[in-house]
Amino acid sequence: MADITTDALISGELRAGNLEVRLAETAAEVHAAQMLRFRVFYEEMQARPTPEMAAQRRDYDMFDQLCDHLLVIDHNVGVGASGVVGTYRLIRRAAAARAGSFYSSDEYDISRIEEYPGEVLELGRSCVDPAYRSRGTMQLLWRGIAAYAAHYDIKLMFGCASLPGTDPKALALPLSYLYYHHLAPPALRPVALPHRYVEMAMMEEHEIDPRRGINEVPPLIKGYLRLGGFVGEGAVVDHQFNTTDVSIVVKTDLITDKYLRHYERRGSSLL
Repeated sequence: MADITTDALISGELRAGNLEVRLAETAAEVHAAQMLRFRVFYEEMQARPTPEMAAQRRDYDMFDQLCDHLLVIDHNVGVGASGVVGTYRLIRRAAAARAGSFYSSDEYDISRIEEYPGEVLELGRSCVDPAYRSRGTMQLLWRGIAAYAAHYDIKLMFGCASLPGTDPKALALPLSYLYYHHLAPPALRPVALPHRYVEMAMMEEHEIDPRRGINEVPPLIKGYLRLGGFVGEGAVVDHQFNTTDVSIVVKTDLITDKYLRHYERRGSSLL
């Protein structure tokens, strides 16, 4: 876990009924997040675990000991590790420096983002237990991200988001739609590494029905787009996770404005 004081990021205001969003505070809570990730990514989505992961039934890598883990906890189930029903992994510059890179750099040239002035935040490993996949749960996660972004003065967020399957041709419509309608401006645009680059514009722009295109975009990516997010250039096939990835970039002020306004109206503090 990251070497920060988490108390400043825990607030009773970050609740929705029996659900609370906060940072993991213990190794047991991080393990619970990793176990949830294993169930979603490896059992539900058919990713390929290492033998060690399969034996422990946890999804983990070197970044997990360096980053922060945002959790959704159902207090009707438990107040700590036993109640974890959603998670997001948050990697700031300092954690990436200790790891030697950001996670995304294995798939994308993110040098333009790394050169961006101010703090940046890589989002990843987002997953929610199937029983909790509702708009309310995702909104709660984003309220937590907004609080985190405000606390650390995050200027830009980015990460990889996935479309199901490893056949890009089967994803020609949503990938082409994203390329023509949501490509990041050059100054912020990640580009897939040459040896992993898959052309997104597999269809001509005039062939695309935007309504059909957006309908085939996964909900998480739609959420980023609703916040004014962009995609990078080139898709990447991730055979381990059984997905085709795109790079996402979101300017943080779009998120903090949306989610902090709720607290400003109530005259209360997020942190």
